Amino acid sequence: MKATTDPIIVNHKAIFRTRLPRLGQLLFLESSFKLALMLCGVMTIGLLLISLYSLISESLPSISQFGLSFLTSTSWDPVFGEFGALPFITGTLLTTLLALLISTPISLSIAIFLNFYVTNKRLLTIIKSGVELLAGVPSVIFGFWGLSVLVPLVRNVELFMGAPPYGVGILTASIILAIMIIPYSTTVAYDIMGMIPSTLKEASYAMGATKFETIIYIVIPWSWSGIMSGILLALGRALGETMAVTMVIGNSNVIPDSIFSTGNTIASVIANEFSEATEDLYLSSLVQLGLVLFFITTLFSVLGQKLVKRWSFKK
Repeated sequence: MKATTDPIIVNHKAIFRTRLPRLGQLLFLESSFKLALMLCGVMTIGLLLISLYSLISESLPSISQFGLSFLTSTSWDPVFGEFGALPFITGTLLTTLLALLISTPISLSIAIFLNFYVTNKRLLTIIKSGVELLAGVPSVIFGFWGLSVLVPLVRNVELFMGAPPYGVGILTASIILAIMIIPYSTTVAYDIMGMIPSTLKEASYAMGATKFETIIYIVIPWSWSGIMSGILLALGRALGETMAVTMVIGNSNVIPDSIFSTGNTIASVIANEFSEATEDLYLSSLVQLGLVLFFITTLFSVLGQKLVKRWSFKK
C-alpha cells in the first residue's frame, strides 16, 4: 500500500499525535476537578450530619430525663437538677425578631440610597466600605461599646418610660444585634438592586414615573427574593450571636415580660455556664440547648426559603 504523501493529511496526523497526550491530560484534570467538587459537597453534608449526631448523642441523658417537657419548662436550677429551655428560647426569638425589625428598614434604605441617590463615586466607595467594615468588627467590641455607650442611653429611656432602670436587657441586646447584622442584609440588597436591567428603570422613567415610584413598583418587587435572602443571612447571624449579647442582655434565667426586662438567649447561657457544668445531666442539658438552637435555625432557614420562592418576582 502506497504511503500518503499529501502534506495536509500528514500535517493533521502529526498534530493529532502531538495533541493526543495533551487531550488525555485535559480529560484527567476535568475528571479530577469534578471529583474534588463532589467531595467538597459531600463533605459539607457529612460535617452537618456529624454535628447533628454529636449533639443528639450528648443530649441523650437530658432527653431521656425530661423529654418534651424540656421545651416547655421555665425552671433552670442546676442545684436541684431542674432544666427547662423555654426562657432561653423566648429570649432568643425575641431578641432576634426585634433586631430584624430594627435592621431591615435601615438596611433596605442604605441599599436604595447607594444604588439610586449617590452620584459621587468616592462617597459611594466610602459608605460601602464602611458598611462592609462593620461586618468585620469583633462581637466583643460591640459588647464593650454597648456597655459603655448604649446601656446608659437605654437606662435613661427606661427611667422616662417608668420601667426598672437596668440598662441591660432585651432591648439593648436587640439594638446591638441590629447593628451587627445590618451589613449582611445591606450588602445582599445592594448587589441585587445593582443587577436590575436598566431597560426596566428606563421604561419606568419613560412612562412618567418618578424615582420614588420606580423604586416602589419596579426595584423592590424585582429584587424582593434577593432582599429576603439577605434578611435570612442576617437572621442566621443574629440567632447564633454569643459574646455581644451575653455582655448586655442581663443573663437572668426567666421569661422576659417586656423588651426592657433582662433575659438570656440559648447561645449566651451556653457560653456562661458550659465551663461550670460538672454533672452529666447539667452538661447534657446545655448540649440539648445547642440542639434546640440547631433546629430553630434550620426551621427558620426552611421557612425563609419557602417565602423567597413564593414571593419572588416573576422576571
